[in-house]
Order: sequence, then structure tokens, then C-alpha cells
Amino acid sequence: MTRWEDPSALNRMPTGRADDALAALWHKAIVVEVDADGAIASTSGRPRPLASPGERQPSDILLGTVDGVAWFARTVDTVAGEAMSWRDTDPDALDPLAAGVALARWHGGQPPCEVCGSATRPDLAGARRICLGCGQLQFPRIDPCVIVAITDPDDRLLLARQAQWAPKRVSVIAGFIEAGESAEQAVHRETFEEVGVRLSSLTYVSSQPWPMPRSLMLGFEARSVNGEMTVDGDEIVEGAYYTRSDLVAAVGSGEVILPAGASIARALIQRWLSPR
Repeated sequence: MTRWEDPSALNRMPTGRADDALAALWHKAIVVEVDADGAIASTSGRPRPLASPGERQPSDILLGTVDGVAWFARTVDTVAGEAMSWRDTDPDALDPLAAGVALARWHGGQPPCEVCGSATRPDLAGARRICLGCGQLQFPRIDPCVIVAITDPDDRLLLARQAQWAPKRVSVIAGFIEAGESAEQAVHRETFEEVGVRLSSLTYVSSQPWPMPRSLMLGFEARSVNGEMTVDGDEIVEGAYYTRSDLVAAVGSGEVILPAGASIARALIQRWLSPR
């Protein structure tokens, strides 16, 4: 369905982070600035590597190598000049930049030690943090989410708008997995809570990293018991079922705006629009 189903172009290099190995990588590395909000330094819609990164800084994060060339993320307070989201970048750079945004945002939060509460610092070239008090190692947290394309018995697709979104913007249903809950249980719960829909079946499709700041989206398709829905009026303020022709017409007229092309939400919608 999407490029995320293929092997990653990024070799994350579980070994070789010793200082001499890092110095060798730094010699021809690609270094991209990323700020605390996940914005990436860019030029004309492409990531803008630093032309002269100088000496490697302690906070520079080794992301791995792509085709033998090392990628680093350099965290900055604010990107100077043009900036872009990782979702809008060159597809060939998605793997390192998704990792860079996730790790830059994690380190930017300077999380305290989960054991003793002391401050932590980056360690292992940014792959982890280490406590300055007790030495406990801390690794990036990933929050799993579910996202689901729901169709009714007539094969109409359910699209809804969240309260904080701009008018006309719609998408499929999504939400976080709660403690003690499976991904499938989260799909059933979220769809009933948000749009009052009961599901007769669901199937896992694909996943996508979503480093905003640290999510992993697990994509599903599901069939509703009937064509009824009732939005919660809190998180979801409006929703409707669409036939394929209705949705194409609504998009063409500007009546609705679909998610961006790089998102798994858009991929699930396109999968329904163009069935195999």
C-alpha cells in the first residue's frame, strides 16, 4: 500500500558508534537541522543539509546510513530560513528524517530519569539517554495508535472531522491504544466512542511511523454493522458516509479536503477509492 511496507533504506547501525567510527562517518556525513517542533531545514521543498557542519557536536544524533552515507540530525531551537515537515520531503529521505524528527523531539524534551528523577544526557550518539544520577539507560518511547478506514454494508466510506481541524478537512477514524488493550480492541472502542459505530469485522493493513512526537500508526480496514453513525460532538463534530463517486465529486468541488498524500490516512482512503 505504501513505501513503509518495504525494507527501510536506513541502516540504523546498532554497532560502530565508537568515537573513531563516528569520526570516519562524519567525514562525508549529511547533517540536517531539526527544531523542537519537528521542522526540518529545507530549500525548495527538499531537506537542506549543512554545507559546512564543522566539528560534530555532542547533541548531534546519528540516524544511520543510507547507501553508505551517514545521516545526522542537529537539534536547534528554531530552524533558520525555510523549513518543512518530514511528511512533505523527498521520498528518498523519509526514512532518516522520520527517525531524525522523532529523536530530535525526544532529546529536546530532556526527559528526566524514570528511576530516580535526575537529569539525563544523550548517549550512544543519540540512540539513548543516560541518567547523570544513577546511570540508568533510557530509550525513546513509542506510542501506538490505530487508524481505520470504515465502510458500511453498502461499501460507503466513513469520513469525519475533528473539532480542532479547519472546516472541510476530513479523514478516517484514529486514536491511541490504551493500557491493557490490544490494537483491535482499540479500533472497536475508538469507533464506538467517536462516531457510535459498531464493527462486524476488521483487518490489519499496514503501519507508518508518525514522529509527531512519537507515534506508530497501525492501519486497519473495518466493516460497520450498518450505515448509521452518531458523532460524539466533542472530539468529532461531523461525519458522513461517501460513495466513491460522491467523494471524488466532493474533493473536486472543494467541499472536502483529504489528508496529505504521505499519510497512512490518505493511503487507506486511496486503497478504498481504487480497489484491486
